[in-house]
Amino acid sequence: MFHKLVSVNEALKLLEEKLGGIRPLGVIEVPLLESLNKVLAEDIQAPIDYPPFDRSMVDGYAIRSFDVAGASDVTPVQLKIVGKASIGSVPENHVGPSEAVEIATGAMIPRGADSVVMEEYVVRKGDTLTVYRPTAPGENINQAGSDISAGDYVLRAGTLITSREIAVLAGLGISKVRVYRPPKVTVFSTGVELVPPGEPLTTAKLYDVDGYVITSMLNELGAEATFKGIVPDSYDAMKSAIADALEKSDIVITTGSTSAGYGDMIYKVFRDLGAELIVHGLKARPGKPTAIAVKDRKILFGLPGFPLSAMMNMYTIVAPVIMIMRGLEPNVELPKVKARIPFRFPAGRGFMELIPVQLVQNIDGSLSAYPLMTGSGSVAGIGLSDGFIAAEENREYFDENEEVTVNLFSPSLRIPELNIIGSNCPGIEVVLRVAGLTKSSRVISVGSMGGWIAIKRGDADIAGTHILDENTMQYNVHMPKIMGLENEVYIYRGYARRIGFLVKKGNPKNIKGFEDLLRPDVVMVNRNKGSGTRVLLDMKLRPLLKGERPEKVINGYTYEVKTHTAVATAIVQGRADVGLSLEAVARMFNLDFIPVGEEIYDFVVRKDRINKLSVRTFLETLKSPEFSEALSRTLPGYRTLPESGKAVYP
Repeated sequence: MFHKLVSVNEALKLLEEKLGGIRPLGVIEVPLLESLNKVLAEDIQAPIDYPPFDRSMVDGYAIRSFDVAGASDVTPVQLKIVGKASIGSVPENHVGPSEAVEIATGAMIPRGADSVVMEEYVVRKGDTLTVYRPTAPGENINQAGSDISAGDYVLRAGTLITSREIAVLAGLGISKVRVYRPPKVTVFSTGVELVPPGEPLTTAKLYDVDGYVITSMLNELGAEATFKGIVPDSYDAMKSAIADALEKSDIVITTGSTSAGYGDMIYKVFRDLGAELIVHGLKARPGKPTAIAVKDRKILFGLPGFPLSAMMNMYTIVAPVIMIMRGLEPNVELPKVKARIPFRFPAGRGFMELIPVQLVQNIDGSLSAYPLMTGSGSVAGIGLSDGFIAAEENREYFDENEEVTVNLFSPSLRIPELNIIGSNCPGIEVVLRVAGLTKSSRVISVGSMGGWIAIKRGDADIAGTHILDENTMQYNVHMPKIMGLENEVYIYRGYARRIGFLVKKGNPKNIKGFEDLLRPDVVMVNRNKGSGTRVLLDMKLRPLLKGERPEKVINGYTYEVKTHTAVATAIVQGRADVGLSLEAVARMFNLDFIPVGEEIYDFVVRKDRINKLSVRTFLETLKSPEFSEALSRTLPGYRTLPESGKAVYP
């Protein structure tokens, strides 16, 4: 059990107290090229001037400025050429009165010269040089020590060495530097359910994510991290592997087996290795099941097994420790931007909560941060997010339009040119591929209603929708009035797609229609509220239910998934017998398909975005023969219509 949950700040304080202070691990001397991304352990003084000699900044002639005073196109001055100064050689000639020495860029200035006249302002005939403009003393000369003087402090201890610092050190002739030794970290994944990427994936197994992402993050942070693979959920195996790693590492990190269940034993292993367990449970979400222990001056982190949880705890707990051990400040300064929340949602409530978000840009240039409510086990939440927002323990919710600070995962944030928000559909990817827009677009699946809301907020350029009007039996054209957007949007016809029931091969439950969903021996998988598929299902069920609440009558009605492929997965794995989805998805997962009809998938466009090049390209592609051919070839059950790509509203 978790005896006491502590905050992230309390956990760091406890760790520091137990270690008697977190500090760098020692100093090593490394060759210059190996110093990249390490931290200087001492001040660097320049051993030489830089540049070490007076050198020419241009191709031209080294001269005395006094000799060409008053030179012009009208009154040129003639000088005698007495030699040449080449790069890498000491000039053999010196410059006397009315003399010049030819010189190359970077060559040493000969004795007697105080300036260089550029090649463009002279004419040479044999050994005679005609100069058409004057020079000032020092003109076009990079003087010795003008950049760095011998003895100058050029870099200070605690400086992170990047390519820029290496340029300075190399220019001063420094081939070795003393740096703080990076912490050595060994990483293990635990779990009987884990399989290394590249091996066959059987039912109830997962590919290991944690070991790869945690090791990569550690190396990005400047640690020397080694991933030792997956350790079985066996006390003896874990104890042996971790004991060996402690001998060779400053920090050992495991992922998984950190909760309070019967099979979760990391904290027992830590304790039995002689380490003192100082934290078992954080007031953090995701990331609550975290264990931290100390043995001598070595640290053991037991991170949660869910990838998003493990990553977030890396940012909040592990990263500050790594930074201090490297000789840097503990705060990992992620780049930040301001954005607004598109809808109200609960957050915090007694835990520090880190929520991954996707950023979209509005027409006025402001940003909206769409939270990825994917859960701590999400891999998509890692790959799709631009950054995260933090909810403190005392927060109850984020409000609609509230301004928040987004911590970016990368300083090179690229806001997509085209934002498509709405119903999940693989046909969108076909449009983008044919249009050549895949690299400049972002698709966020929030359901048809979510797409309409995003259009109303100005977050979406285009929204995918397939909402059927029960009264007219037409798709989508009734929605502008419902949403109060009659004068603000166009609706363009997309395509048709066959929809029906997905069942296992051979249809073992003999399902024929919607009435079979009411049978007690049938379990369904449903789509999320707000999706067009869910609207269609509820409409078809209404006359069959005769006023009864569907969740009371239909097994699995409350089992909701967000995508069409998730419907198929539930059936393949036996968690459901049937679900309403697409023929293309049935083919993809080798399931039988029982058609119930054809629905229309359209695209809503804000009028103020209609002239964006990416929007026009998208809409023109809908009309093209190339798209029609690619759609039917790629997605069985899909077809374009005579009005595809044409406005059907207003």
